[in-house]
Amino acid sequence: MKSCVFFDRDGIVNEPPPPEERYVLNVEKFRLIPGFLHALRVVADKGYAAILITNQKCVARGIVAQEELDAIHAHMQQLIRSAGLKLTDIYVCPHAEDDHPDRKPNPGMILRAAKDHAIDLSRSWMVGDNEKDIEAGQAAGCCKTVRVMPGDLATAADYHLQAMDELPALLDNELENIN
Repeated sequence: MKSCVFFDRDGIVNEPPPPEERYVLNVEKFRLIPGFLHALRVVADKGYAAILITNQKCVARGIVAQEELDAIHAHMQQLIRSAGLKLTDIYVCPHAEDDHPDRKPNPGMILRAAKDHAIDLSRSWMVGDNEKDIEAGQAAGCCKTVRVMPGDLATAADYHLQAMDELPALLDNELENIN
């Protein structure tokens, strides 16, 4: 079985949208965070899979069409590939209901990804900028969780980082090399 680092999207892979918009509305508004690419390179070098786990209720609310979300993710994948990297898969919860099993903090997307890709969750990590990401990772059985969010905040995460630029060094120091 494989080990994996699961990544949330907004605030981890890409710059979060402005508060008044709440969502990345189109490809033009998608801004990849360089620190994510550095973290993804560490993950790949250590032999881990990398999977995106993202809530996108903007689809259910009719704010972003599924086709536009697909275009945003295709653009994201192209940027990642142009850096010589890849994501193993992308899991999206487009549902608005908080009790949907896939909607974080519920662990459904992580559990499905683990089943689909033969991932050992006890040797996998979850990285997010929201406490819901941390709760989902813990509920799924991930061995470590990382919350990336500036400020002095209470979190149940194993690690709290102020910025994505700090994540590559943490992963380089803490991930077991499984190659």
